[in-house]
Amino acid sequence: QHPKRNEKMNKIARFILFDILKNKIVIFYTILLFIISWSVLGLESNYTKATLSLLNVVLLVVPLVSIIFSTIYVYNSSQFIELLLSQPVPRIKVWFNIFVGLSTALVLAFLLGCGIPILLYSSIETGFSLIIIGILLSVIFTSFAMLSAIISRDRAKGIGISIFIWMFFSIIYDGILLVLMFQFADYPIEGIMATLAGLNPVGLSRIFVLLQLDISAMLGYSGAVFQKVFGSGGGMGISMLILMIWATVPFILSLIKFNKKDL
Repeated sequence: QHPKRNEKMNKIARFILFDILKNKIVIFYTILLFIISWSVLGLESNYTKATLSLLNVVLLVVPLVSIIFSTIYVYNSSQFIELLLSQPVPRIKVWFNIFVGLSTALVLAFLLGCGIPILLYSSIETGFSLIIIGILLSVIFTSFAMLSAIISRDRAKGIGISIFIWMFFSIIYDGILLVLMFQFADYPIEGIMATLAGLNPVGLSRIFVLLQLDISAMLGYSGAVFQKVFGSGGGMGISMLILMIWATVPFILSLIKFNKKDL
């Protein structure tokens, strides 16, 4: 019984994965990332500048596409999910397989679009850190999407929540930090600022790559702090751990909600 059931579950993840990989939006996303990465890395002779430009693109585009696409996909799959739940398959496994299928597809799209040009043009350490960040951000924002989609039955509201989450972490959060820095400039709040920056998955991803580039001077006032807090091997490990937590917590919350929900 169990091997058969597991096989059925793997089939669900595989079906979702191939279904998404054929999706026009995902194909367009992959090609777009490829063109951007290729042109940024191939045309810019200053390697650090090129990596910075690509980092900014990755930090904006990858979370946005991952969260919006995944939210819409979950809404569009509601009948498919109901069909799966009418089978003798545990709810947890259904939801988990949707998550695995979605995040795997988005990670593959990122690896094909950005990974190949990065590996061809970038230095190993920085290129590798950019690829890790792209993969983690794809998974983190897919995780957020699953939570948005299960919080609200109304599709427009769910997509609205997703856009807000993206805007909050990509744009609003940094603004709040800047205001705090100006308000409390006279106080020694470097440690607190580093902690707060580390609590935002997008901000933490930026720090992670910038430290590989070794241009913390460009980060100005907070650069030295980041170098101290995140620069060591242990700091890198902590950064990765925090990003892993960001990838799992929203998904676990969505799983709890999905388990209790009447469909």
